[in-house]
Amino acid sequence: MSLQPDQVLDVCGLPCPLPLLKAKQALSRLEVGQLLEVKATDAGSWGDFATYIEQSPHEMPAREERDSIYHYWIRKGEGRAS
Repeated sequence: MSLQPDQVLDVCGLPCPLPLLKAKQALSRLEVGQLLEVKATDAGSWGDFATYIEQSPHEMPAREERDSIYHYWIRKGEGRAS
């Protein structure tokens, strides 16, 4: 993947809903337009992150599963961070 994140968050091993909660916390510390990469092993995170992005000002330019690890790239948008 050619996206260059401003921050990488490794939440591998954490059960639902912790990956999404930790990602929200990390996004709150980023500036608008910065990119967060999240690495998770919780299969439920695939749907959790998709739903969250639909309901937030953020964008997810890419996501993929590689070697049983889910990778999400989230660009912080303007507006409410939660």
